[in-house]
Amino acid sequence: MSPIISVSGLTKSYASGFTALKGIDLDINRGEIFALLGPNGAGKTTLISIICGIVNATSGTVSVDGHDTQTSYRAARSLIGLVPQELHTDSFETVWATVSFSRGLFGKPKNPALIEKILKDLSLWEKKDSKIIELSGGMKRRVMIAKALSHEPQVLFLDEPTAGVDVELRKGMWEVVRELRAKGVTVLLTTHYIEEAEEMADRVGVINKGEIILLEEKAKLMQQFGKKRLKLHLQNKIDAVPASLAPYNLELGKDGMELVYTYDTKSERTGITSLLGDLRENGIRFADLDTQQNSLEEIFVSLVRK
Repeated sequence: MSPIISVSGLTKSYASGFTALKGIDLDINRGEIFALLGPNGAGKTTLISIICGIVNATSGTVSVDGHDTQTSYRAARSLIGLVPQELHTDSFETVWATVSFSRGLFGKPKNPALIEKILKDLSLWEKKDSKIIELSGGMKRRVMIAKALSHEPQVLFLDEPTAGVDVELRKGMWEVVRELRAKGVTVLLTTHYIEEAEEMADRVGVINKGEIILLEEKAKLMQQFGKKRLKLHLQNKIDAVPASLAPYNLELGKDGMELVYTYDTKSERTGITSLLGDLRENGIRFADLDTQQNSLEEIFVSLVRK
């Protein structure tokens, strides 16, 4: 299956000499949720803005479903819905009017039934006659998503969509995104909430200093970079890890009542069996144990710090 978005050799430099993007090559598959992660200033918003035709690239090409964003701008842009970081809308318009107006901007005929469904899906129906200025920050963010969906795009860009949104609304948005993916909409998400990417994404890309430094399916990424921690809750307090256990690089915590062993999930030999045997030889008994998998956030931090 051909990608719905194809980016090739994309660069963006400014008159000041700053280069925001450095030869980006990226394909986004049709119907996937793709999470683009990166620290502030990494180039996430610049990349999205170029794909959406808001910013001109210095060099390189971008196509959306086969339409070049430079030579076939209108055709490409009509396929895209964008939810930007900043809230841009008429504060004194009603929710219904501003979402309907956005649909008209793309030359789409009026479709009150569709607008009603979008507002209901986003829990905005009761606010349809409210002016934007009367809404909370989280509800305004939902209005921006409704505007982006009003012309039935095939690709939805969510640039920090849940910034300033409470936990309940955030989870509601996750459900909306999953439903869109089920309907065939491709979703590209940038976020600082790593749990969003871990919860929803099919693939993850990490951008840093204008370059894509990692591109992988989320499950493979977790397996490739993931580590596990074996946490042993001790029966009796110890003041220090015995020297004979030094090869295991154990961490002593919880006032001497806990030992943590970190091991590589890719290794055939985890070392757990020998560790438990050595603990017994040293007279260390544990009351309970549990394991924890590295989170995507820990993987992300380790990558951007390199």
